[in-house]
Amino acid sequence: MTIVLRNIPQRVLALILTSLLASSAPAALATLQTPPAPAVTLFEFSGSANEPAWIAVNDGVMGGVSRGGAKLIDGSLHFRGVLSLENNGGFSSIRSGGPTRDLSAAKAIVLRVKGDGRTYRLQLATNAEFRRSRISYQTEFPTKRGEWTEVTVPLATLVPQFRGQKLSGPPLDRARIEEIGLSLADGNPGAFALEVAWIRAK
Repeated sequence: MTIVLRNIPQRVLALILTSLLASSAPAALATLQTPPAPAVTLFEFSGSANEPAWIAVNDGVMGGVSRGGAKLIDGSLHFRGVLSLENNGGFSSIRSGGPTRDLSAAKAIVLRVKGDGRTYRLQLATNAEFRRSRISYQTEFPTKRGEWTEVTVPLATLVPQFRGQKLSGPPLDRARIEEIGLSLADGNPGAFALEVAWIRAK
């Protein structure tokens, strides 16, 4: 649209310019928005002494007989074992502590994984407790048998749990992540294998 500005009173011209500037302001502001923060690598499994170790916590703590653990092989984390439902068991997990991490700016955890088609869980922990024991914030993610995939787990989907029981709170304190873990508790007995190339927050 062409606007002819000849013989237009200054007062009317000022109104026209004000209207044009107001209509273009949202677009101008959109271009000035802060870009998303880059992804932060939490684990790359290089074997560096600076990377915290992963420990196994299986259902043997409750009388079960499931087996599972973690090993670093050729730059990847391998979470392998055998899930058993005997003696009221049915879970295997690995967890890594290390320094407290501030993930306040993150929206999700991204993992590059190669699985066996089973559904695993990502779990985070802070200093929050229930009955004097640590609360685990968990959510599930799928895998494809024999295929590398990048799985994005929104932090908003993590649910506080205590020994398999869902809790109403407290909410996840993203500024105080003290533990990151992976687990399997899909109710299907048998061997399992999950390979992880890296874990990032973004």
